[in-house]
Amino acid sequence: MPEYVSIREVGPRDGLQNEAPIPTDAKVRLLDALSQTGVRRIEAVSFVHPRAIPQMADADEVWRRAQRVDGVRYSALVPNTRGAQRALAAGFTEIEVVVSASDTHNRRNVNRSTDESLDDIAELIDLLHGAGARAEVIVATSFGCPYEGDIDPARVAAIVDRVVRDGADRVAFGDTTGMGTPRRVRDLLTAVRDRNAEVPVLLHFHNTRGTALANLLTALELGVTEFDASVGGLGGCPYAPGASGNLATEEAVHMLHDMGIDTGIDLDALIEVAELAEHLTARTLPSGVLRAGPRTRLTPLPT
Repeated sequence: MPEYVSIREVGPRDGLQNEAPIPTDAKVRLLDALSQTGVRRIEAVSFVHPRAIPQMADADEVWRRAQRVDGVRYSALVPNTRGAQRALAAGFTEIEVVVSASDTHNRRNVNRSTDESLDDIAELIDLLHGAGARAEVIVATSFGCPYEGDIDPARVAAIVDRVVRDGADRVAFGDTTGMGTPRRVRDLLTAVRDRNAEVPVLLHFHNTRGTALANLLTALELGVTEFDASVGGLGGCPYAPGASGNLATEEAVHMLHDMGIDTGIDLDALIEVAELAEHLTARTLPSGVLRAGPRTRLTPLPT
C-alpha cells in the first residue's frame, strides 16, 4: 500500500452541480472552508453555459471571491473552447475536459459524438498548453453507461491512446453511473496500462451501489494513488438518471487514515465542512461518517 494518497475534493463543482442551486455566498463559503482542511487539490468551478448547468452560472464570481490558500492546487472543468478561454482568463492553470466513453451519454451531455469531442479536445489541449496550462482528460462512463450498459475496457483504452497522443497531461476515469466494481476497476486499469503504462491516472467513483470504497481499495492495490471525492457525498451526474452520490471525502479519508495511509487532510475539520455542506444544501447528505457519532469513528491503528 502507498504511504500517501492524493484526494482531489470535487464538492464545489461536481458536487454542487447536481444539487439544487445555492447562493453564491454559500458556494464561496464552502470552497473557502475546504481550503482550510489540508486538502491539496480542489476542483473549484466549471465554466459552462448557464442554460446547460444553471448551478454553475456564477462560476466567475465564485472564483473571484474565493480565498486562495498556498499549497492548494485549484482546477476548473470546461466543456469547450469558450469555457477554456474563460478558465484561462480567470487564472486557472489546471483545467479538465470531459469525454464520455459511451457515445449516447456524450451526445446527451455535450450534443456531440465521442469522436467529435475527441477532435475538439485535441484543439483544446493545444490551446491550454499554449497558455501554459495543464490539460486533464476525464473519461466519463468508463465503467458503464445508463443508456448503453457495459462499456468495453478496450474502448476506454483506445480513448486514452488518442488523448495521450494529442498531448493530455493526465487522464481520469469516471464511474458516472456507479456501475464500477472491483472486477471492472481491475479490467479497466489492466487494459489502459497495457498500452499507456506511464500516463498519470486518477479515479472518480460514485457510490450509487455502495461499491465506492471497495473500488478505491482495489485501485490502491493496483498502485493508483490519486482519487476524486466529494465532501458529504454531494452530487452525482445530471445526465445519468439514478446515478447519485459521489464517494464522500470523509469516508475515503476515514478509511485511508485507519490503514495508515496519509492524505494530509484533517478529518475532524473535514467532517465540520460536511456538516456545513448539509446546512448550505438544506438536505441530508449520504455520508456514513457524517451519520456516525464520534464514538463510532475509527481511531487509526498505530504504525
